[in-house]
Amino acid sequence: MAVAKAWRFSLISANKLALLQSHNGYYSNGNISHNKHPYWRSTATASFHRKKISWSVVCGLMLFGLGLISLFTGHVASDLDWYSQHFANPSFYSRLGGGRREPIDIWKSKYSKYFYGCIERGRHFAPSVREQSSNGYLLIATSGGLNQQRTGITDAVVVARILNATLVVPELDRHSYWKDDSEFINIFDVDWFISSLAKDVTIVKRVPDKVMRSMEKPPYTMRVPRKSAPEYYLDQVLPLLLRRRVVQLTKFDYRLAINLDEELQKLRCRVNYHALRFTKPIQELGQGLALRMREMAKRFIAVHLRFEPDMLAFSGCYYGGGEKERYELGEIRKRWATLPDLSPEDERKRGKCPLTPHEVGLMLRALGFANDTYLYVASGEIYGGEETLRPLRELFPNFYTKEMLANEELKPLLPFSSRLAAIDYIVCDKSDVFVTNNNGNMAKILAGRRRYMGHKRTIRPNAKKLSALFMERQKMEWDTFARKVKSCQRGFMGEPDEMRPGRGEFHEYPYSCVCEKPFNDDDTSYDKNHHTEQVAMESVTKISSM
Repeated sequence: MAVAKAWRFSLISANKLALLQSHNGYYSNGNISHNKHPYWRSTATASFHRKKISWSVVCGLMLFGLGLISLFTGHVASDLDWYSQHFANPSFYSRLGGGRREPIDIWKSKYSKYFYGCIERGRHFAPSVREQSSNGYLLIATSGGLNQQRTGITDAVVVARILNATLVVPELDRHSYWKDDSEFINIFDVDWFISSLAKDVTIVKRVPDKVMRSMEKPPYTMRVPRKSAPEYYLDQVLPLLLRRRVVQLTKFDYRLAINLDEELQKLRCRVNYHALRFTKPIQELGQGLALRMREMAKRFIAVHLRFEPDMLAFSGCYYGGGEKERYELGEIRKRWATLPDLSPEDERKRGKCPLTPHEVGLMLRALGFANDTYLYVASGEIYGGEETLRPLRELFPNFYTKEMLANEELKPLLPFSSRLAAIDYIVCDKSDVFVTNNNGNMAKILAGRRRYMGHKRTIRPNAKKLSALFMERQKMEWDTFARKVKSCQRGFMGEPDEMRPGRGEFHEYPYSCVCEKPFNDDDTSYDKNHHTEQVAMESVTKISSM
């Protein structure tokens, strides 16, 4: 707009300049000037001859005037834009921190106190439909490991709500890579799950015998496409449910769209963060291990290494183990027939390769965590075993796992990978800092939960930038390396402004379930007179990056 105005103004100025020059040439000392070659012609009937002016002079003056005006108006426009951004509409972070690019507190976000979880039902969110009045019974067969199944259970409740169906307690996957035959009741508090969601969806433990006897055919079984919209369920699943009374959806993981109505998103959060409560034995053991870590250190880090053979094989990455590594991971990779051939070098450049335990340790030390920091390492079988873990242990000698903290107590759970994963889940959730090493299901679920629970510090490596930096680390001093790591990690430390609608999976960024506390512009303190006000996390889209 400023350029357009400058252009119009320069044209007007040029016309005025030409007119002034014509007057100066037409009337010279009050006399009419005559010339053999008239340049300007009057619109009057009489023709007057005026002094010819050099085109180069006219064009030069016009260009000089245009440049001067554009320079002036451009500076004014840019200054006005700057002032409007910094004073008329200051960002949330600039109002709190003065807009300074301050060093990041590695243990806790200074802005976390301004946000809180908000999942209350809206006034127009109708109560659940009673079992007798529902459109039928929905059976769900989940897929994958514990946290993948958790996403399926969460979405199953929402789908039952969309269909006005009665949900039967979901069935857990017993045939996945982890070979865990645990049932829902072995991992989650089933009675709490049913009662806590009673206002949203009617849930039963099994289809009544009367209904099963009345059915002419077995339950209809189908698999819906991944990330299907609510309209798909209404158009394709509901007619079958009304006709058959019982429908089973198989391989139910990530079968519901990411973006839903806000009330349905809040329902997702009520399921994931409140209704899915672990059984009492699992809770007691997990919380007990977290307490033992807390007794040894005032605060501790939990690291989810995710450096298991299956993860590395699936990623298609290479970690320098030679032909032995290529063969072993290649054999595991054959389990997924549809995986494409990948270039390990390209995958690393794209940031798709998990960091090695040694690289995770270097990142943490570069961020500022001292070698006396206590680490809880959540992981299954580490590829390479103790040799792979040794560099991380040397960087952080206070190194603990669930096996080290609980000897006899853990033995009954050893045959059940999902229950062991639940223990890690609890300790990671209770930690002061949670560090993920990939974008897997546990990383997403825990990152979202920690954001919902007050933006507890969650660090996700910026693998794309860090991978290139690690390749060059021998060529630079430690201080230079540490400074670059801190720069790479801005925006990956779990700060509130990282979460905005449209970014990533909803389970990792539950923006509809996080609200901003009202505050006074004068002192940026919480206004207790407006405690009931809720500002949806969508307002964070207006926050400028620090």
